[in-house]
Amino acid sequence: MDDEVMIARRREAVTGGMPPGRSRGRLADEVYDTLLGQLMSLRIEPGSRVTIDVLARELGVSQTPIRDALNRMEAEGLVVRVPHAGYRIPPQITRHRFEDMLELRLLLEPAAARRSAERASSEQVAGLRRMLEEMAELEGGDGPMAYGAFGLRDAAFHDLVALSAENQVIREALARLHTHVHLFRLLHDTQVTHLAMAEHEAVLAAIAARDPDAAAYAMRRHILLSGERFRRLFDEAEGADGMAVKA
Repeated sequence: MDDEVMIARRREAVTGGMPPGRSRGRLADEVYDTLLGQLMSLRIEPGSRVTIDVLARELGVSQTPIRDALNRMEAEGLVVRVPHAGYRIPPQITRHRFEDMLELRLLLEPAAARRSAERASSEQVAGLRRMLEEMAELEGGDGPMAYGAFGLRDAAFHDLVALSAENQVIREALARLHTHVHLFRLLHDTQVTHLAMAEHEAVLAAIAARDPDAAAYAMRRHILLSGERFRRLFDEAEGADGMAVKA
């Protein structure tokens, strides 16, 4: 699926065929999801400026839901308000921030997967399977929008695991990290989607089998392998900086 089709579908979700009287909150949520997808696909680049009137024209909605969505993103640290100049997208996360996020994920997500294997309902397991099926349709898709859409479903899969663990504190803590937003902004590589799919399948298989130890192990392995994939980016960047200094 090419970028134009993905963009059109996202725009349709926000503007097309909307029934009259759709609530302000619902529209703001749809705008939020669209902007989040653009962040993850790097259509909105790190450090770039974002203005309400430009977004309103682009998405074909009033400024009110744009403002509501950006206020929410500001509270979550995904955008920064610039006085008298709209908003700006923050730079990519630092290596130190990345390592801190990884450490916290290793503490929380294997525990969530363990509890999910013990507590998930059959409907929740089916929901996890449907999410992986949606991800499989996007796996290896061309263009940044397809990659961003995969990343949003990746985040949703992890959130569903935390939800089925029935520990709201863990779920809220993971949501505040916005791990997948930051990680998918670092790299556009379809190999990441392929490798993540196999690791997610292992997590789901253990949860469906009601095997807490296997679920915790599979989730820990997934996070460690994901960390290695993204850590290479920082290694390469540091190596490039060192070569530039020598030159």
